[in-house]
Amino acid sequence: MVFSCPQFRLIHATEPGLEAFYRIIWNAHVPEWSDLPEAQRWLCMQAVAVVEQAMRDVLAPRKINIASLGNHVPHLHWHVIARFDWDGYFPAPVWAQPHTAPEQLPQDKVAHVRSLRTALEEQMLAQLTPLAEAAAASQPQH
Repeated sequence: MVFSCPQFRLIHATEPGLEAFYRIIWNAHVPEWSDLPEAQRWLCMQAVAVVEQAMRDVLAPRKINIASLGNHVPHLHWHVIARFDWDGYFPAPVWAQPHTAPEQLPQDKVAHVRSLRTALEEQMLAQLTPLAEAAAASQPQH
């Protein structure tokens, strides 16, 4: 777990060959993004933007893939995946058959991305924390 607040959590997904694969999981059970009230839709997409921007700033990937699938388990979550021209799927989607096995990827590049994970997640936390705090402050008090 990278980050958690009442509305959502951010996890680093362990996907062989994809070192910077994160999921933003909405805590309330809703199948679609449009099921959320407007303020929560805004918060959800701000969280996605924070994760994407942190990846761009820290990792400088070739591309960022963002997807909301959840066909098997209809629970709102977003995949945010940094893509590199050396990853085992590029330029195909990460759900395609890989053309290169994880152990055959350039290990220096894999190690470099891994070495940046702490800095990446620190930047994510630094921006998600005030975002979640602002959302909590805007909620009506009971």
